[in-house]
Amino acid sequence: MGRIERRKHRKWTRALRYSLLSIILIIGVFTFMTVGLYFYAKTTGPPSVAVSQSNLIYSIEDKPIGERNFGEKRYWQSLENIAPDVIDATIAIEDRKFYKHSGFDYKRIAGAIVADVKAMAKVQGASTISQQYARNLHLSHEKTWTRKFNEALYTVRLEWNYDKDKILEGYLNTIYYGHGAYGIEAASQFYFGIPAKELTLAQAAMLAGVPKSPSGYSPVDHFEKAKERQELILSEMVKNGVISQADESRAISEKLEIAATHPHTAEDIAPYFQDAVWAELEGKLGLEPHYLKYGGLKIYTTLDPKKQKIAEEVMAEVVPETSDIEVGFAALNPSNGYVEALIGGRDYEASPFNRMTQAVRQPGSTLKPILYTAALEHGFTPATTMVSEQTTFSYDNGRGEYSPENFNHKFANDAITLAQAIAISDNIFAVKTHQFLGEKTLGEIGKRFGLTTKIDHRPAAALGTSEVVPIQMVNSYNLFANGGNRTEPVLVRRVETSDGKVIYENKEKPVNVVDPKIAFVMAHMLTGTFDPALNDYSTVTGITLLNEKTREYGAKSGTTNSDQWMIGFSPSLTAGIWTGYDNGQEITLSEDKAVSKLMWIRFMERALEGSKEEWLVPPDGVVAVNMDPHTGMLSSDQCEGERTAYFVNKTEPIEACSGDVDFEPPGEPVMTPPEEPEEIDSEGGRWLDRWF
Repeated sequence: MGRIERRKHRKWTRALRYSLLSIILIIGVFTFMTVGLYFYAKTTGPPSVAVSQSNLIYSIEDKPIGERNFGEKRYWQSLENIAPDVIDATIAIEDRKFYKHSGFDYKRIAGAIVADVKAMAKVQGASTISQQYARNLHLSHEKTWTRKFNEALYTVRLEWNYDKDKILEGYLNTIYYGHGAYGIEAASQFYFGIPAKELTLAQAAMLAGVPKSPSGYSPVDHFEKAKERQELILSEMVKNGVISQADESRAISEKLEIAATHPHTAEDIAPYFQDAVWAELEGKLGLEPHYLKYGGLKIYTTLDPKKQKIAEEVMAEVVPETSDIEVGFAALNPSNGYVEALIGGRDYEASPFNRMTQAVRQPGSTLKPILYTAALEHGFTPATTMVSEQTTFSYDNGRGEYSPENFNHKFANDAITLAQAIAISDNIFAVKTHQFLGEKTLGEIGKRFGLTTKIDHRPAAALGTSEVVPIQMVNSYNLFANGGNRTEPVLVRRVETSDGKVIYENKEKPVNVVDPKIAFVMAHMLTGTFDPALNDYSTVTGITLLNEKTREYGAKSGTTNSDQWMIGFSPSLTAGIWTGYDNGQEITLSEDKAVSKLMWIRFMERALEGSKEEWLVPPDGVVAVNMDPHTGMLSSDQCEGERTAYFVNKTEPIEACSGDVDFEPPGEPVMTPPEEPEEIDSEGGRWLDRWF
């Protein structure tokens, strides 16, 4: 071998050696980077794939009534609940090798680089579904090398910690489809008004084309461009072998109707109720912040849309348009406390303050049935009599005086029965009862009825001067309709996550706090509100409603200078209304004073229309007698009055009315020295918090 040949051989050998070393080095670097990326992906763990989702609120019938989201309308669906054509169309146009690569399509990347270089501009994308998902989850869409590098890292973490189906599911549920719709379910509902699992091939192909340019390929704004892209996607699906040419032809010829309406928006009803539901989720139910932050909850409530509609229609009928009077209303199921209708004000847009759940107001005489329940527990009966006359009560060891008045400053100036006192709302009887029972009794029984605000000990407390939360006041009457069992106001029955996991379920049971016999006696006495047989120096307080009343109710009205109330019940429905002005001024207009009673009776009548007329069944240990309501004795031919009255066994009257007996009350009650009385505030009850 000559010198030249040896030199060539050495050069070739050296070149081969360097080439081998370079290959080994490249392999080593690649291996090192691969191992490094693997350890990076495993040590940093899977990236969070949590995204905010829309919370859906359902009625008592399990139908959607509203939605809450955090700026992105999204309803997560598993792959099983997404039409297969959606999956095939998306893969065909976005990433044909999705199930074959490990996050990056290197051939596609190289092709995109060549195309961009030739055009001297960005003309072709090469991002895989995994890369797009990583970008949607964690990154902005700015075109910088830093963002691309971080995108690659997130893509590696996704690919090495989640399987392909999980990544595809996440992508389909996070990608933006335009018009505020995030994810395939929201897009399907918006564009076609159907769930994603029901999409046809034609619909699926059209939606798969939108994410490339949500504004440019929107079937709403640019149907022709969307149609062209749909046909391109169908062609790609044929090439991929997932559909036939016959399928392609049928899909192209299918006429598509675009809905362009987001679901649940039109059914977004009872805004005050929905606010109260959300407040309960955040407060009383104590759901973990994770659930509230990311949403996707299915909230099954107690709202009855039919009763809600009736309440709103009646409010519109009876409230004068030019009046500033405000309204708080609630209707509940007595057996379980379910809030079936709720109004927090006349106009949610003008004021979202909920006057039924967030305010505190003076209940007036609606508190008296709670006081008289305590009286029945201490030996009173419907026949118990006291003298109704102008009375001055001393308090604070005689250092002060309190002289309550009746409506229109009238008094019987004679003995009246408890049954009458309730029906005509006599104030003297109430204050005497309060003093007779002892100053702490009313507050204690108020707690048993579910009132959480403090009831004052002073004489005026018997007339409802201590403030209450309106919905608690309405709910307390459930006890009369439910055999002495107390319920709590329930807004939420059950809460599920998007995958069906139950994270809250209402399991509250009624608690017996009053003897069923006493509860029934009190409930029946409240029917006297509508019975003219109990008229005396004043008429029964419900007499103006008799022309609209068609069935039996127990009810009580209440009045202060700045509050008007009406609360009542049937065996299957309790409803209550408060009306007043937001500034607490005195109610002087007769048309404003009439709102509470009119709204109450019309709601009850329409809500129960078509249902069987019913009333409570007397429990064992209760007896009925025909009583003269003016004397409390058994009725007879010698007395004018007669009304059926119920008594706990062995407490009923046994003597008949003779017509000429000078009736005396059973002794003046022993008076407990009261504290300073609280006069009914002429400026109205005070708000706990006027606004949010």
